[in-house]
Amino acid sequence: MEKIISTKIVLAGMTTPELEEFMVENNEPKFRAKQLHYWLYRKPVVDFEEMTNLSKEFRKKLKDIAVITSTKIREKLVGKDGTIKYLLEYPDGNVVETVLMSYEKRPNLTACLSTQIGCLMGCVFCATGKNKFIRNLTAREIVEQVMIIQKDTGSTITNLVFMGQGEPLLNYDETVNAIKIINSELEIGMRHITVSTCGIVPNIYRLAEVNRQLNLAISLHAPDHELRKQLMPVENKYNIDEVIKALKFFIKQTRRRITIEYILIGGINDDIKYAKQLNILLKDLKYNINLIPYNPVQGCSFKKPSRESINKFREILEQVNKKVTVRLERGTDIAAACGQLAGIITNAT
Repeated sequence: MEKIISTKIVLAGMTTPELEEFMVENNEPKFRAKQLHYWLYRKPVVDFEEMTNLSKEFRKKLKDIAVITSTKIREKLVGKDGTIKYLLEYPDGNVVETVLMSYEKRPNLTACLSTQIGCLMGCVFCATGKNKFIRNLTAREIVEQVMIIQKDTGSTITNLVFMGQGEPLLNYDETVNAIKIINSELEIGMRHITVSTCGIVPNIYRLAEVNRQLNLAISLHAPDHELRKQLMPVENKYNIDEVIKALKFFIKQTRRRITIEYILIGGINDDIKYAKQLNILLKDLKYNINLIPYNPVQGCSFKKPSRESINKFREILEQVNKKVTVRLERGTDIAAACGQLAGIITNAT
């Protein structure tokens, strides 16, 4: 059945100046923009009738010409550890997953955002990479992920990681615009926003000029060209030496420490010789390392590394006095962990 796309204006993702322009165009005073902004971003609501400080006439007018969001929650799963995974549906019928993570004894709530429907990267350990690329998300569609989670849970998100479906730096302009809107309108600080990339070298250079407080994570997963290209086809276009050079530039420009993400796959890249090679490869960088034990993906024969293997790998990396963490598993029972987002929520294990 053909999808009917509404012609109403979508307010989600609008900045204050854009809301003011919207008011003027519809013969309303500018101060209405601040009122709308409050209900959109400070006390998120799902219906204009909940905007109690607006007149009934104005609420009716808004209902006739606008919608708060055009994105719907198609499905929702809650994991044993409290992780929530959403399958969001856009007006064109396409869907994407986004995840809310919480941690015991930590006050922060972290949302994992998607930037594309499908992915072009084809990383062999990733569920998203097994799906065909459909399209980029717009800045508004990215921002809506945050707004929908906050509306649904009644909670305030404190941290964002662009680690969901898609490669953020292949949707560079929309991703950066979304970050700017999130920072200015939702008031989530740049130091609480992390962009993860598999190594789109030209746009690492561009990102270095955007905001010097933004966090960058690089999905490395191997210390040499041959092994990395087996796991990540992007290595054929932007090899590991080019990536390291771009990271040096990013660190120099921003004076920020980067995060090296390394998925440990049993019997593939978890031998201690690779940890030693990593120490040599990264010796001139300012970084932390996040080790990610492989999460099962349907159709993949890879295995999770042993606890002994993880500990030995970590010990070698710590020998050069770098901070090394092993990522806590969140949402694996609902296929919401790193590498498991497939865009088909009913496939959760």
